[in-house]
Amino acid sequence: MGLRFTVLGSGSTGNATIVQCEDSTVLIDAGLSAKKLEELMRERGVAGHEIDAILVTHEHSDHIKGLGAFARKHNVPIYANEATWGALERHVGTITSEQRVIMETGETAKFGAMRTTSYAISHDAAEPVGYVFEDDDVKLSLATDLGYVSDKVRRMIEDSDVLVLESNHDVNMLRMGRYPWNIKRRILSDIGHLSNEAAGEALCQLMTDRTKRVYLAHLSLDHNLMDLAKLTVNGILENNGFFFKRDEHPLRETFHDRPTAWDEVRRR
Repeated sequence: MGLRFTVLGSGSTGNATIVQCEDSTVLIDAGLSAKKLEELMRERGVAGHEIDAILVTHEHSDHIKGLGAFARKHNVPIYANEATWGALERHVGTITSEQRVIMETGETAKFGAMRTTSYAISHDAAEPVGYVFEDDDVKLSLATDLGYVSDKVRRMIEDSDVLVLESNHDVNMLRMGRYPWNIKRRILSDIGHLSNEAAGEALCQLMTDRTKRVYLAHLSLDHNLMDLAKLTVNGILENNGFFFKRDEHPLRETFHDRPTAWDEVRRR
């Protein structure tokens, strides 16, 4: 089967992604209410009791809003590193010891045939991580909420068959926006979020002949537009010698209010 995934929701209003192999289904982050998560999952034919684990990237509310309620209702184990557990416990309510699983940064866990490895990212959280999923010689990487793509991050996520990459904001829209300057400065910093330009520049190093699709994710509702993000990223790719036919273009959209279609991650 390889892997398949759907981004249930992506952006400042809440983040959650399902990754599935033939014999296991995991949820990455639970940044929407438990009710909303279940509603979006039903749209993709997944029930709460089918989730085998929840993997947490970091403790910000747009990634853990429904975590405690969903995990308790469906008795799902939660995987996070120890520092993230320390930061999120007071926000998620009572979690049984059996559901509390420590997966330290850099560890690999197995869920059925699927291997999942976490890696450190730069963001203003206790110990934030991204995740790489591998099964049947295919590779899916999730990389959002990172201020910049370090060499270590690049080595982890390069040469992916499919990549979900942050393209959070347009710098000019952010600078002209309504946020106070201290928040703008945080977003623009190395522990903030990737801009459209930064995402495009990163992709010039990350994309290989193996790369089939790139999903632009975690777009700001206030300081970005999907069409603008795609135009900016594609312009940078073209300026660096990456040209694609219309029906082969790798850039894909994510949404803050609805799930993406299932994407089957397979080798050509």
